[in-house]
Amino acid sequence: MHQSNRTQKSKAVGQPTTLFEKIWQSHAILEREDGTTLLSIDRHLCHEGSFHAFDKLKAQGRSVRRPDLTVAIADHYVSTNAPETGNEDPSRREVIERLTANTEATGIRLYGIGDPEQGIVHVVGPEQGITLPGIVLVCGDSHTATHGALGCLAFGIGASEVAHVLATQTLWQEKPQSLRITVDGPLGPGVVAKDVILHLISVIGANGATGSMIEYAGSTIRALSMEGRMTVCNMSIEAGGKAGMIAPDEKTFAYLKGRRFSPDGDDWDQAVADWQTLVTDPGARFDREVLVDAADIAPTVTWGTSPEETLAITGLVPDPGNQPDALRRSALEATLAYMGLKPGTALTDIMVDRVFIGSCTNARIEDLRAAASIAKGRKVAVPAIIVPGSTLIKLQAETEGLDRIFIEAGFEWRGTGCSMCVGMNGDITPPQERCASTSNRNFKGRQGPGSRTHLMSPAMAAAAAVTGRITDVRDLA
Repeated sequence: MHQSNRTQKSKAVGQPTTLFEKIWQSHAILEREDGTTLLSIDRHLCHEGSFHAFDKLKAQGRSVRRPDLTVAIADHYVSTNAPETGNEDPSRREVIERLTANTEATGIRLYGIGDPEQGIVHVVGPEQGITLPGIVLVCGDSHTATHGALGCLAFGIGASEVAHVLATQTLWQEKPQSLRITVDGPLGPGVVAKDVILHLISVIGANGATGSMIEYAGSTIRALSMEGRMTVCNMSIEAGGKAGMIAPDEKTFAYLKGRRFSPDGDDWDQAVADWQTLVTDPGARFDREVLVDAADIAPTVTWGTSPEETLAITGLVPDPGNQPDALRRSALEATLAYMGLKPGTALTDIMVDRVFIGSCTNARIEDLRAAASIAKGRKVAVPAIIVPGSTLIKLQAETEGLDRIFIEAGFEWRGTGCSMCVGMNGDITPPQERCASTSNRNFKGRQGPGSRTHLMSPAMAAAAAVTGRITDVRDLA
């Protein structure tokens, strides 16, 4: 795959510059009077939903400008029960087949059904070295923010924008504002990246970063593994952000070295030298700053139908009667009615009906190891499925014996795909059933009509599976 080289426009400014500004300026082709900027796009990822964009190009008689810079991945509609078929349902299988036909016709690389490296788009990109520091990467999926963990600018785009990128390898964008969230201090026992991002969303709100690019900084963020950083950046959109990013460092370089599409040889040395400049300069200004103490973060779980409706595991379901604002009180009452919860209920008293461990948020090997550490030697109390983020992760987990731990505990060990995160492939939570999930959204009906979702970390989800209720993972350590 062609390797993009950043220009050095940002260095010519002669003033402290943020990581975001450096990448934006180096990819800006031209700017309109209203400030809208035409950006050069380095990487474009697409999945089954891209057929709208391919249809638009066909109708206009246009071709894909740079098929070598687009990668297609089948994930949203792929069956986790029978992945070799695509999907047991003909209507879902047809969407996958359209992706196959579109990529074959345009010469785009496809990680499709039967590919030994197929997986979830936001897992495969970093795993293959398609995602690199300093690039601009887009995908027709809101959780494209995941890739920003590697020090790039990555964001989701709509169907018409997908068509524009396919045809031109550029994209018009309004420049977002900048927000730096700094988290400092060591994390406590049982607290992991998923708890960090859920806590941050509860602090700033589901609209707290609207119109902004978030840079995550501080000693807590730097201490996270690359997989943990991806979890944090993944849910930037749930805070309303346009994108999330973390400056690349030695962990980033070690993660990328030797991956299929990473630079090698002399190109690697040159790339690392360039990537080391991708930091926010001392004194650079952000539109907003938020400071968070890691000591305030506990194992965390959502109780409502928005990611901001989040509490520490020791918390109680809120009482609408304590809300002085009538509209807010009414909204809380509606949320509790949908979720089937009573005010004042301890989170640890909430029973669950099923458990889902997977998604682009939490289906990497580190996540599976964490879940397996809780499952080992125990038995599930409710139906629970494990969906690895990619075929390579699934193979690695099986090599490590994690699959045997899960199977012996009564979990279902599935094939890779988006699965119950969005419910497009047939994996859903039935109406009024409650699911402990490692995914990223707890909206009404997200996991199926009438479904009730509680977001949490992989270890917390495994704890819920073996106890049948929302459980403080620290009690099972």
